[in-house]
Amino acid sequence: MLDSTASTGQNTGAYMDALRLKGDELADATVEALFTDGQVGRFNTLMRWFTTSGQPLPEDLPPAARDYLEATATPPEWVDWAIMEQARQFFIDNDVHISTALSFAAMPACYVIPHVARLLSATHSLAYPARRMAETGQFTVYLMQPQAFEAGGRFLPAAQKVRLLHASIRRHLSQEGLWPEPVAICQEDMLGGLMMFSIQVLDALHRLGIRITSQGAEAYYYAWRVVGAILGCDPATIPADLQAAREFSDRYMLRHMGPSPEGADLTRQLIDMYEQVVPGTLLDPIVPALVRFLIGDTSADWLQVPRSRWDILVKTAPALLGVLERFEDRGPWAAQMSDRLGRLVTALELSSLTRGRVMHYAIPQELKPDYGIPTPANRWTPPPPINDL
Repeated sequence: MLDSTASTGQNTGAYMDALRLKGDELADATVEALFTDGQVGRFNTLMRWFTTSGQPLPEDLPPAARDYLEATATPPEWVDWAIMEQARQFFIDNDVHISTALSFAAMPACYVIPHVARLLSATHSLAYPARRMAETGQFTVYLMQPQAFEAGGRFLPAAQKVRLLHASIRRHLSQEGLWPEPVAICQEDMLGGLMMFSIQVLDALHRLGIRITSQGAEAYYYAWRVVGAILGCDPATIPADLQAAREFSDRYMLRHMGPSPEGADLTRQLIDMYEQVVPGTLLDPIVPALVRFLIGDTSADWLQVPRSRWDILVKTAPALLGVLERFEDRGPWAAQMSDRLGRLVTALELSSLTRGRVMHYAIPQELKPDYGIPTPANRWTPPPPINDL
């Protein structure tokens, strides 16, 4: 286990400024070696068929890549598997709600950080805007499978590839002089992303009126804390518990959040994408209304989320979801039926986003020109925002 005192002093401006100067040493060194030796294309080809844990590594793998994959093939030794199982059960019980929170709260929260929005614009496939949501959804589903960290699981190989993908983006932006800061996808932003998919999701569940316990919330955050370490966050810098994560998240958002044309553009793509997923056009306004409800008017205005009559109607969502939760409380059979329906809805949404494909994470050999960066009693309740930072 990580030392619970590791978060002491993590929320000073100087500390967070220092995190902006750090990348991921292991992944960065691996990517540099692959590019130097001209092995990126061959590595991507070989990795396309490496998708599950315990699978033999492809023959003729470049030495640097083999060393990296062997070093990152297992989860951290400090993982508490009992808590990870609690997190998995939490996900099963709330999978549709978590998918909603990821799509309409966590992703827009990323877009409200201007430099993150510019970074996402630099690597976002404009011809396939569903790709990022598909990758995020698939990654989360892999994480919450019973065998995620065992032989045959898909999560660890996906995480290994995502880590190299981030390192390659850092290299490209640095070498091509497209990034104004020393390090793109720095440690602070990696931790910030971790907060988006943990704290921001939990906050969205609360706003939706979903009943979750303190134990469930802590377990869900713990799972993402493990993910952070696997994806290259320095374990010593990852907030040790939900309270420390809240403090880090509040300071990170206050340091960086604001409007940007890239954020508004990405949000428009997100809304357009889900309006296409929803059959017909009658319910199209519910998508921006839900985004506005979950992220608040200030952030929604920054992201130019359109207003509509649905803004008022969508506020009844907590009451409607409360009816569904009372149905689940009628007995194990009702809860089981609800869980199965939730898994079906999540699977259908993911299938729509991926277009039936498995998403592969490859190292880009160049950044294409059109990716250039433009100038109950035990119910969990989040604490109030920190205002004295």
